[in-house]
Amino acid sequence: MDIKDDQELIKKKASQDMVIILEGWKRRKRKQRIYRYSILGVMTLSILALLGIGYLQLDQKVPSIIRLKAGVEQILDWEVPMTAEVVAVSEQGESNISDKSITMNLGSTVKLIPGSAESYQMDVKLFGWIPFKQVDIQVIEEQELIPVGVPVGIYVETDGILVVGVGEFTGENGQNYSPAKNILQSGDYIRQLNGKAVGDKDKFIKDIEESMGEEVILTIKREEETMDVKIKPEKNQSGVYKLGVWVRDNAQGVGTMTFIDADGNFGALGHGINDIDTSTLMNMNDGTLYQTKIISIKKGENGDPGEMTGMIVYSSDRILGDIDSNSIKGIFGTCNEKAMEIATEDPLPIGLKQEIVVGPAQILCTVEDEPEYFDIEILKVHQNHDNINRGIELKVTDPELLEITGGIIQGMSGSPVIQNGKLVGAVTHVCVNL
Repeated sequence: MDIKDDQELIKKKASQDMVIILEGWKRRKRKQRIYRYSILGVMTLSILALLGIGYLQLDQKVPSIIRLKAGVEQILDWEVPMTAEVVAVSEQGESNISDKSITMNLGSTVKLIPGSAESYQMDVKLFGWIPFKQVDIQVIEEQELIPVGVPVGIYVETDGILVVGVGEFTGENGQNYSPAKNILQSGDYIRQLNGKAVGDKDKFIKDIEESMGEEVILTIKREEETMDVKIKPEKNQSGVYKLGVWVRDNAQGVGTMTFIDADGNFGALGHGINDIDTSTLMNMNDGTLYQTKIISIKKGENGDPGEMTGMIVYSSDRILGDIDSNSIKGIFGTCNEKAMEIATEDPLPIGLKQEIVVGPAQILCTVEDEPEYFDIEILKVHQNHDNINRGIELKVTDPELLEITGGIIQGMSGSPVIQNGKLVGAVTHVCVNL
């Protein structure tokens, strides 16, 4: 090998070394870029997460719906730097809000003086320029209600036949059948059978048994939609025609009456009547409120909600009124004279959610013979809770009630909550794990 070849080898080796160095340098640069981008990404995500958490915290402070009393000045302190503007308009397309009805200064408070009982909308902007949320304002007339706190028996009939579940059965030939599978589902209400109204579970079952296996047309309501479906009954092992569904046409239980107003209208239970199997709010056709008596109390414990057991006698002389509505807010209806006689407390003004404060309060409920006031403590007030049944959290502090029930138990739902001389809510749920 001559000198020239040596030089070529040296050059080649140097070139290879340079390539290796350049590739190493590029790899380091790539890693540095990836590291910088990763840090930047983490920082960006962290900032977005903090902004999201901050936004949610602010959102919880400003309710989506507020109720105000007509003609009563209300100062709302939401601890949020904002401005507010009422944007409701009349049918003529012009503002129907008085200039003096709202103060819109940058700060944490809003001063409102609503006029008549109407509904308005208010736009809220953070720092005066960032669109934040729209608040519905519902203006109500000043009203007083009589707190009751008396146990009542509840009986409601469904609007049609409620389908609780769909299953299968064994036929005469030993095969399994499920005629209603993929046709009916839990939560459906059967309104008609072959064009005739359905309201009685036993009558419906008998009509299916007498169908002779001919296809039937059911008119059902599923959520907000009404439709017709066809099903062919099949014989079970006993030779009886069935559809393979479990159905229900009524519900009953014990709760507490919350209030009666001056016109004899009542509210009770604090939450709607849900079907025990489908957990859906029952569509009600008719309902009756009965006088009842608590015969036993099972004390609540950690993991066990406890319960009140009441005896309901379904006789005309024990009827307290008619149930007209079953809603997520409770059951509502009209009282008779017997019910008015049990409303012995003095009327109290309604307390709005923004008037509720953390601290001492009372509930009115019956654990022996007569309704009594018991001490509680309001722990939290959720101004912007989506679930209207869980706007406040409370615990029982009264030694006597704790000794008898252990706290809030099943059957106390509807017990009125009183704070600062106002009726501010009703008991709706019990927490079993504390």
